[in-house]
Amino acid sequence: MSIEKALWTRNADDVLAELGSSHHGLSQEEAERRLSIFGPNEIAEARRANAAAILLYQFKSPLIYILLASVVLTAGLREFTDTAIIGAILALNAVIGFVQEYRAERALEALRELTVPRAGVLRGGRDREIDSREIVSGDILLLQSGDRIPADGRLLRVSGFQVDESLLTGESTVVDKAVDALPDPDLPLADRANMVHMGAVTSRGRAHAVVTATGMATELGRIAGEVRETTAPASPLKRRMDRFARLLGTAIVVACLVVFPLGVGLGESMSTMLRIVVALIVAAIPEGLPVVLTITLAIGVGRMARRRAVVRTLPSVETLGSCTTIASDKTGTLTENRMTVQAIYTAEELYQVTGTGYELEGRITLNGQDADVGDKSPLYWTLLAGVLNNEASVYRSDSDADVRGDPTEIALLVAGAKARIWKGDAEETYPPIAGVPFEPERGYSATRHSGLRDGSQVTFVKGALERVLDMCVDAQGRGRHLPLDRGALTAAADRLGMEGLRVLGLAYAIFPSGGALDIEAQLEGLTFLGLVGMLDPPRPEVPSAVAACRDAGIRVLMLTGDHRSTATAIAQRVGIHVNQGVVEGRHIEELNDAELDDAVSDGASFARVEPHHKLRIVQALQRQGEIVAVTGDGVNDAPALRAADLGVAMGQRGTDVAREASDLVIADDNFATIVAAVEEGRIIFDNIRNVTFFLLSTGITVVIAVFVSILGGFPLPLLPAQIIWVNLVTNGIQDMALAFEPGEKNVLRRPPRPIDEGIVSRVLWERTALVSVVIAAATLGFFLVEYYVADSSLEHARTTALTTIVLFQALHVGNARSERLSVFQKSPVSNPFLFVGTIVALSVHAGALYWAPTQHLLEVEPLDLLEWIRIGASAVSIVAVVELHKLYCLVRDRRRASLLLRPD
Repeated sequence: MSIEKALWTRNADDVLAELGSSHHGLSQEEAERRLSIFGPNEIAEARRANAAAILLYQFKSPLIYILLASVVLTAGLREFTDTAIIGAILALNAVIGFVQEYRAERALEALRELTVPRAGVLRGGRDREIDSREIVSGDILLLQSGDRIPADGRLLRVSGFQVDESLLTGESTVVDKAVDALPDPDLPLADRANMVHMGAVTSRGRAHAVVTATGMATELGRIAGEVRETTAPASPLKRRMDRFARLLGTAIVVACLVVFPLGVGLGESMSTMLRIVVALIVAAIPEGLPVVLTITLAIGVGRMARRRAVVRTLPSVETLGSCTTIASDKTGTLTENRMTVQAIYTAEELYQVTGTGYELEGRITLNGQDADVGDKSPLYWTLLAGVLNNEASVYRSDSDADVRGDPTEIALLVAGAKARIWKGDAEETYPPIAGVPFEPERGYSATRHSGLRDGSQVTFVKGALERVLDMCVDAQGRGRHLPLDRGALTAAADRLGMEGLRVLGLAYAIFPSGGALDIEAQLEGLTFLGLVGMLDPPRPEVPSAVAACRDAGIRVLMLTGDHRSTATAIAQRVGIHVNQGVVEGRHIEELNDAELDDAVSDGASFARVEPHHKLRIVQALQRQGEIVAVTGDGVNDAPALRAADLGVAMGQRGTDVAREASDLVIADDNFATIVAAVEEGRIIFDNIRNVTFFLLSTGITVVIAVFVSILGGFPLPLLPAQIIWVNLVTNGIQDMALAFEPGEKNVLRRPPRPIDEGIVSRVLWERTALVSVVIAAATLGFFLVEYYVADSSLEHARTTALTTIVLFQALHVGNARSERLSVFQKSPVSNPFLFVGTIVALSVHAGALYWAPTQHLLEVEPLDLLEWIRIGASAVSIVAVVELHKLYCLVRDRRRASLLLRPD
């Protein structure tokens, strides 16, 4: 249940009245009535994947349809051996596909886990703790520090209330909450200071809020709905494989439609021609490809795991290698997700602070030199004020720190520690006496301390600069007081703000001991100490990773819920171009799809974006033909993660929702790991392409040999069982070994593959045709010589033909290791699996020729040594042919490049 939007613009009492509630809450009877009408406060359960449907889906491919027809044909012809082999291929392919794709769609279940089991409410004027599913609109929530908020609500009363909404907004700092109505009805979720939302966490203070929405009507529920309605796109690999299957399937059908009537017309019987058609089908389809494809992707999974990338779906291994755009979250991915003091400005000097995150080792410098942090300097007192007026805690733990509390206050403690000012020691010297906690309405916090040498007391104030300046009459200089130059201080704060830094002001005043402790009444006539500028800094390795993406032809965009100035500063620091400025979520609301397409083409960063904005940005990129990888860690990222070609979640800081909606999980939350995964993805695709090329060359070789035999009136040079033997056994061993091929050195220097480029490139289609003709000519040559000239038996001639293909492919597999590099540039031992696999394949084939059971199964005979030598010598020709083609392609490409570079 929910009521009309823009509740933040209304007075709290008006919202209560519209909801039929009061400050005392609903009666128990009314709450039960509403629960029966509107249902429980929970996220609707996700629909589970149907196992039977997933299994049936494995058979939805043109190649599979043709193989199914082959099963029926061979069974009808009583060729049960062939029927069993082809049936086993189909079963194995289905099992592999089923295991690969059967995973629960748990994103919505993870969303449900974010709801709390119990919640405090006010009903009939009495505090009660109830099951969070029983909360209804109009209930009064009782919220305190550490609570996970159980529903959306409008705040009625707050006391120092701050909320961590990063799960929903992506903003890296906690949000100060207030009660007053806000004038703008179009505020993004991150700016609705008088609202609370399901799934967020209370970090400080207490509050009362009236529930305005429950269950699927909440912001969290809306995100759940978007995840449910968003269909994950087919991976680029699947699209390419489907296109390849349709092309190959069409070619096979056409070939069969030509060959069958041609053979019958030349006098062959229909049963003979049906056997020939089955042979063609078995020859043309690379039956081993599904198995090898899965093994290749699984190898990629292992390689990526060693580089801290955990793959959840096998096709995503290759997708990252195909991506053209990475749309990255800012907080925790590009940045440390740890607020860090980076600049301190006193009335006289600007200091820089080194170190990132919670590293306690760092320097405070002035003009590049270590600054003087003596106990009489304004710098010392500024740091001391930040340490003492502080509710967080920091404990040393090796070089980093064990921290508790608000990120802003932790940053102040870490900055103090870099000057050896520790909170525990400082409080022993200046024991706290009283304090005023921070509240948004005040805009500041204050603490009173004793311990000054003359027995007087000191009050430290920190807060928003404008509020602190209003309390001050002068500024602290080195050993003296200076006139308060409000304009200069405001200008300095503006400069820091333009760099994306969050600015706080600090001040102090000395009071005699024994005076009144009404701190708020005494906050005037203060002395200004300094400005502190802090930022969630970029990870050190991110700029080089962004540069590597640029070299690889991959565009990097930043999508953040943070403010525009912060987004601009981080983008500039990590090297993301913002020449066209930063596009804000509010502006996206005003754009139609065509206008948004233009915006994503021009803008490289987006700020103050909400979940539906991220989703629209991803869809706009996809409309432009981009293959999009999206990174994220919060609930707000889930719809975009699901819609992207590749969803990349963070393993350490990521939520269950983000991880379950993703395809890839980065274990160390590091953007640089994504770049390493891109490299692995490209290597995997190269290996898939090379394996496909290798298998196709065998299939087309056999098709040519069979087709020419029919036209020439010759017997079939190979039987279906022999063709399957080559495809699955001898070639199968080698193409599996090809999956272990290491990557080429320049893999990240190449541009992304065109979206319309298939599994096999135009160059490899050329090479496949050339190789197939050469091997088919040799196969037919040896077959015809043995059968017609040497007057050997048909079985012996077929054995010769089969062995010719096996030996040619044993050498050709070296050609297939690289599309571009010469076989002589690839060390035989750089892929030991292939080296050993080729020897094993040859040994298995030789053994089959001399072992009685396989002789009977394959209908083959032994060959003598001279025949082996003769066939092996001719097989060397395939290396020369491919080397010449690679050289031709290299010269052609260089000539084209020179023509493009030639001035008009």
